[in-house]
Amino acid sequence: MSGDLRPVDRELFRRLLRRQASTVAVVTAVARGTDPACLGGIGAPVRAGFTATSFTSVSLDPPLVSFCLGDASSSAPVLARAEHVAVHLLAADQREAARIFATSGVDRFAAYRGWTVGPFGVPLLDGALARLLCRVVHRVPAGDHTLVIVEPLALGVGDDGDPLLYHRGGYTTVPSAQVGVPAGTAVAA
Repeated sequence: MSGDLRPVDRELFRRLLRRQASTVAVVTAVARGTDPACLGGIGAPVRAGFTATSFTSVSLDPPLVSFCLGDASSSAPVLARAEHVAVHLLAADQREAARIFATSGVDRFAAYRGWTVGPFGVPLLDGALARLLCRVVHRVPAGDHTLVIVEPLALGVGDDGDPLLYHRGGYTTVPSAQVGVPAGTAVAA
């Protein structure tokens, strides 16, 4: 490995970030529609959901977690108005959910049938390792993204299993048998 440091450019920065393995989460939200009642609309709720690899814990006291969303995302208008969201930490067998919620230009909730309406009307995905129903507490502009900080109000733990990870531009997993094994240690398959 070369110790040379180079000026940051967009492509180099993107390549570097691909080296970090990240938890894959799907964030879902609902917000009131914007069609005015005077035009016959009733302000029906509008759903949004997207795949996020930026989920992280922020604080234990009070409990806070965060995720980032690109400002150009089709989900951004709903997230800008949403009071509550659900964060789903995906299991290794949920690559299809991650793929659908990362796809632009589709009705993600029609394409992925494994969900139900939860508290506050927030869509809840089935089969996740864990779910957090959260209240939005802060939105912080950060470059071409918005950092969203949320407070978990309720937690749900699914079946124990391996997490879905994003690394080097694709989905992967680390089998539980290898978690916590020191680097360089041989693990029998």
